[in-house]
Amino acid sequence: MKWFGGSASPGLAGPLPADNRGIGDLGEELAVSFLERNRYRILERNYRCKGGEVDIVARDPRDKSLVFVEVKARRGLSYGVPQLAVTPFKQRQISKAALTWLAKHRHQDTNARFDVIAILWADGGAPTIEHIVNAFELAY
Repeated sequence: MKWFGGSASPGLAGPLPADNRGIGDLGEELAVSFLERNRYRILERNYRCKGGEVDIVARDPRDKSLVFVEVKARRGLSYGVPQLAVTPFKQRQISKAALTWLAKHRHQDTNARFDVIAILWADGGAPTIEHIVNAFELAY
């Protein structure tokens, strides 16, 4: 599912941050806004544990499955599309964090999947948001 934003969300307008951390934070805000507009329920953000981290944990409104979302945001294509940054190593880290989250919340028997939300500001214009459902399988 792709979305081409004009005004992605009120309050998120303005110049792009110059640093990567700022771009990442803005990307996560846009991803949460995008998911909420699509009726996902956000359960947790920036879950960290010894094995890794998950940017967003959400509940899919259609089938009630848990969704572990990795957000990748970029200002341009000089390093390729954002989703390419979700490497096998990163997938293992996300998987470990997801397994820890599931155990901590006693949801081991719940349907779950891994999605990626890729956000790209090409030529300094409005962001393009691509939601890649079931982007990868559990990797550990």
